[in-house]
Amino acid sequence: MIRAGALVVVLAALACASGEHAPEAGRRTGRVVVQTAAGARHAVAVEVARTDEARTRGLMDRPRLDADAGMLFVFDESAPHAFWMKNTLIPLDMIFIDDTGRIVGIVERAEPRTLTPRDVGVPSRYVLEVNGGWAAAHGVAKGDTVRFENVMF
Repeated sequence: MIRAGALVVVLAALACASGEHAPEAGRRTGRVVVQTAAGARHAVAVEVARTDEARTRGLMDRPRLDADAGMLFVFDESAPHAFWMKNTLIPLDMIFIDDTGRIVGIVERAEPRTLTPRDVGVPSRYVLEVNGGWAAAHGVAKGDTVRFENVMF
């Protein structure tokens, strides 16, 4: 028999262990390091969305995202990719990256819970989603570069 106080402790431990901000089961993780034209480097711990299912799910239904965390969407081919925010609860910056690791465009502070397509009108192979305002706060702009660390494609 579990006492009421012990039950609260067990439930709290389970909630922490489930990791609201931890990578979801089955998602590979790594880091994306963004280097600005000014020479600053900013690392983002990422979950990798490589499959159609993972890309469709994205960051939906998450009430928050850690400050330097995000999701890296990996596509098989470069193309003009568009995103919507139907079930996304937080504003996001979408950083579009080409085959060479160059940022080709940024959608800043995409409004949550909308079906409006967001794109930058040019081909990209990767899209890094981070908290809304992250790019501006870190001085990240079109033309900057990224490096992938421990990201399995």
